[in-house]
Amino acid sequence: MSLVVQKFGGTSLADSEKIISAARKAIRASQQGNQVVMVVSAMGKNTDMLEKLAFEVNPDPPAREMDMLLSTGEQVSVALMAMAISSMGFSATSLTGGQIGIKTDSSHTKARIQHIATDRIKRLLDSGNIVIAAGFQGIDEELNITTLGRGGSDTTAVALAAVLQADTCEIYTDVDGVYTTDPRILPEARLTRQVSYNEMLELASLGAGVLHSRSIEFGKKFNVAIHVRSSMSDSEGSLIVDHGHAESLPVSGAALTKDEARISILDVPDVPGTIHQILEPICNQKITIDMIVQNIADDDTTDIAFTVPGNELDQAITAVKPVIKQLSGKLGTVDDQVSKVSVVGLGMASMTGVASRMFKALADKQVNLQMITTSEIKISALVPSSQAIMALRAVHNEFQLDQGIATTQGFNFDPDKKAGIDAQEVVDRLQLIGMESMTIDDVILDEAQSRITITRIPNQAGAAAALFDKVAEKDIFVDMIVQSYSQDRYADISFTVPRHQVQIASEVANEFKKHLDCQSVESQEEIAKLTVAGIGLQSHTGVALGTFEALRNCGINVEMINTSEVRVNVVINGKQAAPGLECLQNYFKNFNW
Repeated sequence: MSLVVQKFGGTSLADSEKIISAARKAIRASQQGNQVVMVVSAMGKNTDMLEKLAFEVNPDPPAREMDMLLSTGEQVSVALMAMAISSMGFSATSLTGGQIGIKTDSSHTKARIQHIATDRIKRLLDSGNIVIAAGFQGIDEELNITTLGRGGSDTTAVALAAVLQADTCEIYTDVDGVYTTDPRILPEARLTRQVSYNEMLELASLGAGVLHSRSIEFGKKFNVAIHVRSSMSDSEGSLIVDHGHAESLPVSGAALTKDEARISILDVPDVPGTIHQILEPICNQKITIDMIVQNIADDDTTDIAFTVPGNELDQAITAVKPVIKQLSGKLGTVDDQVSKVSVVGLGMASMTGVASRMFKALADKQVNLQMITTSEIKISALVPSSQAIMALRAVHNEFQLDQGIATTQGFNFDPDKKAGIDAQEVVDRLQLIGMESMTIDDVILDEAQSRITITRIPNQAGAAAALFDKVAEKDIFVDMIVQSYSQDRYADISFTVPRHQVQIASEVANEFKKHLDCQSVESQEEIAKLTVAGIGLQSHTGVALGTFEALRNCGINVEMINTSEVRVNVVINGKQAAPGLECLQNYFKNFNW
C-alpha cells in the first residue's frame, strides 16, 4: 500500500472551514488506497499571538518556556483535525512530536532532528488510522519539548516521509506551487512544474518563501519527492525531485534578497589564513556570511568583500574590527542599501553566455553591479536597493521566465528510482548520527581550468556585460566569476575558463582592457579548483570557514572563492593541487556518509 505524507500550513488551517477542507483531502487520499500521515502547523496567526503574550509577560522569556508555549499551537491543530476526520466517519489519531518519538538536540527554539521512531505511527496506520502529527516540535533526551524554528513543520513532514519511506510528501500551502520568482514582487511570475533539489535549495536560500531549505535538504538526502500544492484548489502544483524539467534551459528561477549589507576590508596581507582570520569572529557570532569576494593580490596585499544580513551589519563590524587592526588593514566601504539579484538553473552548468545575458539585461536598465559571484548553477549580483525590483524584472524577462516556459511539461518522477542510493541504508545511518547532520558528498579537484584577472575596470553600468558578451561570442565557457569594487570606484574581475581556451580568453580580456582603459590583464594557466560538496552547507554555518582553516593549516593561499547551498569552491595555485586536495579530504573525512 502506498504511503502519503500531507502537510498543511497555518494559512490552510486558519478556521474550522479550512480545517474541514484539509480533512477532506486526507480522506480522499485514504479512499484512493493510501496510508496517510498528516502534519499540521498551528492555526493561522496562533504562533504570533502566543509570541505576543510571551513578550507581554516577560521581555526576555527563557527559550525552554517559549518552546513549551509555542508547541501548544500545533497541539490544538492536531486535535481539531482528528475531530474533523472522525466527524466524517473515518478513524484518526493525533500525536504530538514527543508521542511520535521525534528526538532532537537541546537547542531550544531552533532544535535539529536526531532520530524519529516509526513503530507507533506504523501500528496506527496498519490499523486503519489517518495519523495526525504535530509539526514544528520534538523532545530532547530529557523529555523537554523543543521546537524546530522557521519552516519547522515542513521539516517535520519531509523527515517523516523519509523515515517512513513515503511515496510522496505533499506540502499544502496558500500558493499553487513553486514560481519562477516571488509573485508578490513580480506579478508576471509563472508556476514551475518541476524543479530539482539543488535549484530549490538555491532559491530557498535566496528568500523564496515556499519552503525552508532544511526541508529540501531532507528531500535531497533521502530522495523524497516533495509535491508543493495549493490547499485552496486541486491544481497539480510543483514537484521537487532530483532533477528538473528545465535542464535544457539556462535558468529556471530568479530571486531577490532585499536586506543585504556589504563590508569591504582593504590592504590585508595576501598570505594563507587571512580570509579565515577575518571571517572567524563573524561566524562565531552566528552571523550568516553570504557573498565572499577576494581580489587577486597587489603588492602582497589583497582586498576582501562580503555580505551579511542588513540587520546584523553593526554586529559584524564590531566583531571584525579587532582583526582588521591586527592585520594592519583598513575598513573600506560599508553599505546597507544593497540587494542581491540571482538567477538559478541546472542548464547554466553546461551552457555558454548565461552570465553575458544576465549582465546585459542589467546594463540595459543602467543597473550598476557592485559584486558578482557564481556557482555551478547560480549567478548573483549585488545591486543598489533602489534598483533591486527593476533588476529582478530585467533578468526574469531576459530568460523568458514570464512566458511560462517551465510549465509546459508534465511531472517526471519514478518513486522506485532512488538516484543510485539505498535510501533505507541512508536513513538507518543518519538515524544514528543525527538526521540533520551535515553530510559531505565529496571533495573534488579540478585542474582543467585557468584564471583571467582584469584590474581597475571603471565601475560603470554595462562593463561586465561588455566583457562577457565578447567572451560568449567566442563560445568560451566561463565557470567561476568574482567581482568587487574598491573605494575609488574601480572594479576587478576574475573568471575561470577551460585551460585550452585561456589564450583566446586572454585576447578578449586585452581587447576589453584597451577599450575601457583598465590597468592590467593577468592570466594564470595553472590553477586548481577545489570543491567541498554536500548537503547542509548553509544551514550548518562554518563549512566555508572550515575550508579556509584547513588550507591555512597546510600553508595554502586562497585566490578565489564561491559559495552556494551545496558547494564551497576555492581556487588555489595549481602547483598546490594535490596537497590542497589531501588537506581538505583529511579535514572533512569525518563528515562523509
